[in-house]
Amino acid sequence: MTSDAERPRPVTHRRVFYIPGYDPFPARRYRELYRREAAEQARLSGHDIRVAGLPGARGHGWVVSARIDGQDVLAEFEVLAWSDIVRASMRRGVGATYALLARTLWRYLRGGVLFRLARLRRGPVIAALYPAAMLVAQALVALGLAAGIAALVGLALPGWAALVAGAATMPATLAWFRARDRRIYAHYLMHDYAFAAACDGATPPALAARIETFADRVAAALAEGPDEVLVVGHSSGAQIAISVLAGLIRQGRVPAAGPALSLLTLGHAVPMVSFLPRAGALRRDLAQMAVQDRAAWVDVTAPGDGCSFALCDPVLVTGVAPAGKRWPLVISAAFSRTLSPARWARLRRRFFRLHFQYLCAFDNLRGAPGDYDYFRVTAGPLTLARRFAARPPSPSRIERAESPYRDFGA
Repeated sequence: MTSDAERPRPVTHRRVFYIPGYDPFPARRYRELYRREAAEQARLSGHDIRVAGLPGARGHGWVVSARIDGQDVLAEFEVLAWSDIVRASMRRGVGATYALLARTLWRYLRGGVLFRLARLRRGPVIAALYPAAMLVAQALVALGLAAGIAALVGLALPGWAALVAGAATMPATLAWFRARDRRIYAHYLMHDYAFAAACDGATPPALAARIETFADRVAAALAEGPDEVLVVGHSSGAQIAISVLAGLIRQGRVPAAGPALSLLTLGHAVPMVSFLPRAGALRRDLAQMAVQDRAAWVDVTAPGDGCSFALCDPVLVTGVAPAGKRWPLVISAAFSRTLSPARWARLRRRFFRLHFQYLCAFDNLRGAPGDYDYFRVTAGPLTLARRFAARPPSPSRIERAESPYRDFGA
């Protein structure tokens, strides 16, 4: 760990920046999730956690007043939102979505990227292929229905009229499926993976500009002097968080005598981007964050989360680990142990819900200092470095380099 691990002073004031994954919903969703799950974890663990709205200009956030492990802590949360970029990327017609599907599959099949990803973890690759399979199935259903309508109409009208009638049903059928996507997530996941691959791994311009804005927010918090500035990146927000901190450190914007700076990545899918040919900037950021001494970096995943590259060290599997690598500390949230058998049985088949479990209450924590507890991490009295100072990395972590591309670009 960094020198912060030896700081004896408890945290009394923390700034937390949460970067969500590819999510079109507004930031208040995360405030309500935190409020609900913090109350549940407080009930289970004996914490005292109170959540209120965040006053002033930082509207995408909330304030937590907590007493955890006998210490009072004030934590100010801010969501670094990019949902507007997500919504803009999803504004495509049904036909354009199928064209996007073809381009995205080609980008992952070219160079054997998809097969290399599958050698790491099959779960996220299956999750990536799921929307392709569902969209193809929907197209086949629409085609079959169109053929049936054409055959029926052909009994009474000329052949050309039958073809027109059949063809007219296809867009309506596909639109019907899309209107019900909140149940099957085919279009949503298709756009998620397509966004990651849109520039062959290079950061899309709109997101690159937003990352600079995020970095300014974190730099401003460091200047305000809390005890800790904690950046949390979930899902595809993990690689955004990595790039935010790497840029700050590279630009010399992290004061040597400033607050503890920490990075917590949850449920990452970094290889979905870092394995692509034009992801040189992300690979550079990964290599830099692996050896820097300004921010503690803990990466938490769980084998039960089929949407993440569980226990895959994002630096090592990308093949960009420099000599002297020290980060991240890769640990498991171990859902099958940290959730009670009854709750695990209810959740284990709810794959998308499990992908958010890192942000939720655990009902089978045994109180060991190394156990992952999102609310102790974000509202407790220890910095991230001190909390996990004695925690060894997961013995089941995956470290073999699989990426076909390892350069840093121009």
